Formats: sequence, structure tokens, C-alpha cells
Amino acid sequence: MNIEAMEIKDDSADKSNAPQHHWLLLALGSLGVVYGDIGTSPLYAVRECFSSAHGLPVTEANVLGVMSLILWSLILVVTVKYLMFVMRADRHGEGGVLVLMTLTAPSRFTRKFRWPILFMGLFGAGLLYGDGMITPAISVLSAVEGLEVATAGMHAYVVPIALIILLLLFSIQNWGTNGVAKWFGPLMLLWFFVIALLGVRAIVHQPGVLWAVNPVLAVRFFLVNGHLGLTTMGIVFLVVTGSEAVYADMGHFGLSPIRRAWLVVVLPSLVLNYFGQGALLLSDASAVSHPFYLLAPQWGLYPLVLLSTVATVIASQAVISGAFSLTSQAIELGYCPQLEVRHTSIEEPGQVYVPAINWGLCAAVIGLVLVFRSSGNLAGAYGIAITTTMIITSTLMYIVARRLWNWPRYVALLVCGLFLLFDLGFFAANVTKIPEGGWFPLLVGLVVCFVMVTWRRKHPASQR
Repeated sequence: MNIEAMEIKDDSADKSNAPQHHWLLLALGSLGVVYGDIGTSPLYAVRECFSSAHGLPVTEANVLGVMSLILWSLILVVTVKYLMFVMRADRHGEGGVLVLMTLTAPSRFTRKFRWPILFMGLFGAGLLYGDGMITPAISVLSAVEGLEVATAGMHAYVVPIALIILLLLFSIQNWGTNGVAKWFGPLMLLWFFVIALLGVRAIVHQPGVLWAVNPVLAVRFFLVNGHLGLTTMGIVFLVVTGSEAVYADMGHFGLSPIRRAWLVVVLPSLVLNYFGQGALLLSDASAVSHPFYLLAPQWGLYPLVLLSTVATVIASQAVISGAFSLTSQAIELGYCPQLEVRHTSIEEPGQVYVPAINWGLCAAVIGLVLVFRSSGNLAGAYGIAITTTMIITSTLMYIVARRLWNWPRYVALLVCGLFLLFDLGFFAANVTKIPEGGWFPLLVGLVVCFVMVTWRRKHPASQR
């Protein structure tokens, strides 16, 4: 096993020194597998912020405040916390909350607090399974609902079309990450180009939205709106919900291609589109019903719905691949039964397919679509699981920084405390979602945690 681990580590290290064309292929593939979740949040995030159910009026101050919150959330949470800090913590090139848990092991402190750390790691892994069930459902539903904008009377067909698309998605998972990425990567590159172009088109007509780069507007938004501002913060969190999946998927492509794809393509495209939606709302408050689709000219609406549907199918890939990686790690660490794990790539050992998890997720996703029936209803169940996982990640990162990286206490407290402050703010804003459906991923997390602990106690010899 030690020899295998050394080989895996060497493979991971070689990714950053790979030939240029190989790096570009990895970066392109990461667009389709890693960034699909974050990349399709523009479909529903801004719309939900100004939904009539929450009562936030569409005023200039509120639009600029929300845009500022979105921008700085993307920068501080995704860019700084995950890509610059958390993703430095890997185990032979693999990432995820289970990996983070194992990295805390070599210390007297962690032996003293073994059970709380174990619970945090396993509960965090379980929450990602819950996210893996919700993300495909809300993403595909939000795209297919665009048909209601394009054609009246399509409401009755949204759920059946979504179910067919989801069944097709789970049916192709046995192709492996490479097989999927060959198609998904170029399509997501097209997606990011189109949403950036739509955003620029609106910003040109209302350049005042660019004032939202000022973080003071976000602070002022909270001071003016109070409790409503906190509720909106819970919805703004939708723009960063794919962060944990990015970390869990790190072993599929390597850190360097994932970072560069974010900085060069994903982040600029997302910011331009969000600001474009904000510009549209500044020009026409009635566009709040579907600000993403109304960015497009009338002739481009059907093509945009089609592209959005393809993109949301791809968005589901990030959490599905992450679930496969987590399961493989749990089996290796002795917290999961010996399920069938298929390695789908010779070059990238982190690319795996787990049939039992694939079809289990498929059944759960179909059940959620049939029960909730719209992306708006599912928004209540979305967010609480990832905010909880982010808190766990920040807590475990403090232990890793102190015990493994030998950071001074004050530095570790300052960095991890700042991240934890953001996490707790998002968590507080999402707590109200628990009765609206947020209980579901929490229940999944607890069940998975219980199964893993029980398996480990009954089969201690299964640890490798």
C-alpha cells in the first residue's frame, strides 16, 4: 500500500510539470467536471435574492448591495479560502473533508479530541452526499423552467423533461471522468463565453452597476436592511455552493489546472453575468421574474434554454464525481463497505466510478424532483448542508495549519478565524431554511455518519 501511495503522489506532482497541451486539456476538463455547479448558479441566485417570498425590493441600493455581496463572496470564499488555502491540504493529490480529517491525525491534540474530529469529518462527508442529491435536481429544474419564459403553457412538461435528462446523466457516468470531460469541458467553455457576453451586453447599457465592486456597498446593505439583509445573505450563498465539490474533485485533475481555469475563465465570466443581471434590474425592475433569461435577445431565448439545460446537466457532474471520490476514500480508510470502485483512467488515479453510489444518487434525485417539483421549492433545502461543511472545513484547517504545517498560533487563528467568521455568517443566514427543506441534507449527513462509524466499529480490520 505504501508503494501505491508513493506512485499516486508522484502522479499528482507531475501534473504541474506536464506538457502544455496536457495542462490545457486538464484545465478544459475541469470546466466540465469541477466548475459546473458554481458555473450555473447565475440561473437562479439573483432571481431568488429578489423573490417576492423574501420581500427585498428592487431598488438601486439593494441591487448594488447584492452585486457587491456576490462579487466578494466569490473572491473571499472560492478564490482565497478554497483555491489558495484549503486545497493546499491534500493526501496524495486527493482532496475533500475526509482527507482533511486524516491530515489532522498525527498529533497529541487530535488523539485527545478524536471523537469530535471523527464526527466532524464523517458528518461533513455525509453532507456532501446530501448536496449530491440536491444539486442535480435544482440545477436541471432551473434550466428546464426557462421553457416557461419562452413558451406559455410549458409548466406541465417541466418535471417530466427534467426526469428524462437526469436519467440520461446518470446513465453515462460509467464512461468515466475522462469520457465525460471530453464532451463537458468544451460545452462549459461555450457556456462561460455566452454568459459573459450576455453580461457585457447589459453592463454596456447600464455601466453604473460597476460601482458594486466597492465592498462598502455590501456593508451598507446590511446596515440598512437588518434581518432582511441576513436572509438575503443566505440566498447569496447560492453563488458559492460548489466550493466543497471543487475541493473533493481535486484528485480528478490536479490543483494547478483547477486554479488556472477558475482565474482565467470561470471567475471573470460569473462576475460579468451577475453584474449583467444587476444592470438589467437597474434598468427594468420587472425583469426580476427571470433576470438570467431576460438578458438574452428574443431570438436567442430558445438557444439559451437549450445551452442552460446542457450546462445544468454538466453542473451535476461536480457533485456526482465528488461523491465517487469520497466513497473511494471512505473505503480506503475503512469507513465504508467494499463497494465496486472502477478506476476509469490510467493517467489519473483519482478518476473513479462507483456504480452503487451512482444509482443510489439517481434514485434520490428523482425522488426530490417528484416531491419538490420546482427549483424555487428546492432552494430552501439548498445551502444549509454546504455551510455546515464549510464550518467543519475551517475548523479542521486550523488543526492542519497548527499541527501539520507548524503555523504560529496567532497566524492560524487569524486566517482560519476569518474564514470561520464568513462561514458562520452564511450558516446563520441559512438556519431559517431548515423547516423549508434544509432538514433533508442534514438527515442524510447524520445517516451516512452513523453508517460509517458503525461499519468502522464492526469491521476494524477493513482499514487499509
